[in-house]
Amino acid sequence: MKKGPFSFTLDTANFIPSYFDNHIQRHLSQMKGQYLDQEAYQEKLSQSDDLLYEVYELKRPEVAGEILHGISIVHPGKVGREYYMTKGHFHTVLDTAEIYYTLKGQGYMVMETPEGDWAVEKLKAGSVLYVPPRWAHRSINVDPEEDLVMFFAYPGNAGHDYGTIETQGFRKLVLDADGEPEIVDNPRWNPPENE
Repeated sequence: MKKGPFSFTLDTANFIPSYFDNHIQRHLSQMKGQYLDQEAYQEKLSQSDDLLYEVYELKRPEVAGEILHGISIVHPGKVGREYYMTKGHFHTVLDTAEIYYTLKGQGYMVMETPEGDWAVEKLKAGSVLYVPPRWAHRSINVDPEEDLVMFFAYPGNAGHDYGTIETQGFRKLVLDADGEPEIVDNPRWNPPENE
């Protein structure tokens, strides 16, 4: 972690930062239970533990006043009809927001609140997405060949709650319908007990 002001550059070919503190790699085996078609998931996993997405983090102190940021790269591919995606999360401090700037590729951000609101926004190179406080979010790459690459920034004290999504999933899925993305209800969505 750098002290004081700092800068970095993004390579225009792959957008990997010239400086980063942490490189996270999420493979198919780390997404157990997250895909709709569990048979397709097991079959794909038996052939290869594909790298689904990567995150390059620039670490800052995890306190209010700091801004955590980095690059997220979701690779192209599918499990059954469902596209490669991130785990998705709420922020531990629910009342914290996040900003995503799409640098390359195309996809969707699936979002929802604990109160039952949901939204799905298109992502394409040049688009900026504001995810308000209280909204869980998951990035999905719908391009058959190109990475979905985004710059993200969020408050230092926000934290990540992956457990809620791992348990209940998202209300909406994005599936491949004859080469076109289709937003559908998640039949495996497990609502919280208070709903």
